[in-house]
Amino acid sequence: MSERKDEGTLTLLGNKNNTYPDNYAPEMLQTFINKHPDNDYFVKFNCPEFTSLCPITGQPDFANIIISYVPGEKMVESKSLKLYLFSFRNHGDFHEDCVNIIMKDLIKLMEPKYIEVWGKFTPRGGISIDPYCNYGKPGTKWEDVAWQRLMNHDMYPEKVDNR
Repeated sequence: MSERKDEGTLTLLGNKNNTYPDNYAPEMLQTFINKHPDNDYFVKFNCPEFTSLCPITGQPDFANIIISYVPGEKMVESKSLKLYLFSFRNHGDFHEDCVNIIMKDLIKLMEPKYIEVWGKFTPRGGISIDPYCNYGKPGTKWEDVAWQRLMNHDMYPEKVDNR
């Protein structure tokens, strides 16, 4: 059996001695090799317990962060993603900034064919904010997909009755 290219690089998976970062920590993110880079398929993560801080008031903001991507050569390891998202807990940024930072960090990390990040934040002051951002690799069909998904994003929004 041949040695995997990513063997030894996943230091968090299976490690019971986790260190939870106390502020924004993109260095927590780790990847592994996509065994099916010729297939176009979505990987979707839901993080219903995302928290960050309002940069003005310091009050906590709560959200469900949804990340969907079509991997290229690399994929994000889920435990490292969990710890990375946890690192926003004491980080002060607006909702729109959080989703864009997450997307840009994952693009830099994995170079996906396509990625989208959607934050569904709970209301504060009687209003909820649901920022959405996406990216398609330039010069590929995924660049067009990103534009079309952005143009048609949230055409039929869900009924919001419990946030």
